Amino acid sequence: QVQLVESGGGLVQAGGSLRLSCLASGRTFSIYGMAWFRQAPVKEREFVAHISQGGSSTYYADSVKGRFTISRDNAKATMYLQSNSLKPEDTAVYYCAARAGPRSVVGGDYDYWGQGTQVTVSS
Repeated sequence: QVQLVESGGGLVQAGGSLRLSCLASGRTFSIYGMAWFRQAPVKEREFVAHISQGGSSTYYADSVKGRFTISRDNAKATMYLQSNSLKPEDTAVYYCAARAGPRSVVGGDYDYWGQGTQVTVSS
């Protein structure tokens, strides 16, 4: 079992930045590929970014490429999402997820989820 807890969300103006964190506890963090997903009101859950177990490989949705950066610190069992140049359309609840397998953009492939952190971008 892995427990995931997100933090760092908040209200920010368009063009601003936020750094989200996902703290893991339980089984060894480094065996899991990690991802960020988001869900806006009345919209489907959407893949945002993935990072491999060791952190050497990252992958982004086109909508955030060049603005968001995913990273992880296995010694601290923590994953991050640095979100820059935020837009109102980035407003959503952001979730971190863990998967003991290869990269996937499908939420259903992930084994563990956090409770989410709200990001609101005002125009």
